Amino acid sequence: MSPHLLRHAVRLAAGAIAAVLLAAAPAAQAGPVLDRVKASGQLRVCIWPDYYGISLRHPRTQQLAGIDIDLSAEFGRDLQARVQYVDSSFPTLIEDLKTERCDIAMFAVAMLPQRMEQLAFTRPYLQSDIYGVTTKGNRVVTRWEDIDQPGVAVAVQAGTFMEPVMAAALKQARLVHVSPPATRERELEAGRVDVFMTDYPYSRRLLDNADWAMLVAPSAPFHVLPYAYAVKRGDAAWLATADEFVARIQRDGRLEAAAQRNGLAAIVRLR
Repeated sequence: MSPHLLRHAVRLAAGAIAAVLLAAAPAAQAGPVLDRVKASGQLRVCIWPDYYGISLRHPRTQQLAGIDIDLSAEFGRDLQARVQYVDSSFPTLIEDLKTERCDIAMFAVAMLPQRMEQLAFTRPYLQSDIYGVTTKGNRVVTRWEDIDQPGVAVAVQAGTFMEPVMAAALKQARLVHVSPPATRERELEAGRVDVFMTDYPYSRRLLDNADWAMLVAPSAPFHVLPYAYAVKRGDAAWLATADEFVARIQRDGRLEAAAQRNGLAAIVRLR
């Protein structure tokens, strides 16, 4: 082959390769999860179905309610996909996303360093401090300063962000780790603990439904954490899609409206 023909062939081959790359670029930019969601018309959303105000399944009706039930429906509408809910929990969250049981976790996931090492997060849309819940007749704990005292039993739900935070913060009180089927409420009502630690959304469950419960708020900000949606690492396009959704609902009023409906206006983040 002459040098002229060889150069011409090289140019044709290069053009063909460029054409193939350009044709493939939109699919690559879309990312595997978004491609799958669009192809199947289905968005798989991990929730914790015991999270009051966030993603609670009613024990009698089995109906789901909460801010992230409302907002996941909005996300599905934006993507023109039907939402399929997948039961998850804080202890199984990382594994559920890594093994692709769901496409996104939408249940007010606190942005803990250990989670951020293994998962990717959208911008925050809520934030909460830690609160104590005790009984109205409790003589041991009546204010925040009573919690870290000798002889006080402080309960935390295993797998929640309160567990490591309180383990580091308590110097004199005894930390009690509560795992299913036991609940913090039963341990408190039975007198086996004096107070349990939770966040703002979960505290609303007790205050709205239990006339015996009393909130113990910190006298100053104690450990405020942002909450966001989490996805598997390694798919930048899918993370951008979820992040853009959060930015949209912060701008267009859907986040604020959902927070108002579910009693969470006090902890919403609009930017």
